Amino acid sequence: MSQPYPDPAPTPPEVMTIDDLAAYLQVSKSSLYKLAQGGKIPGQKVGKHWRFRRDTIDRWLDARENGDGDE
Repeated sequence: MSQPYPDPAPTPPEVMTIDDLAAYLQVSKSSLYKLAQGGKIPGQKVGKHWRFRRDTIDRWLDARENGDGDE
């Protein structure tokens, strides 16, 4: 028997890699690198790798939705 909706995606980790974030936001990695390097999305570089806290990203999205974003 088929389900009317696909199973929901698994919950992303609390601290996400660029790959995790790309899947979470459904945005290309190249776009995310540009946003991160330009300080347009909240993240931290750990060595050579970017890391993003899920709760911070969620708050960032909420702020942009409410018209508080910088674009």
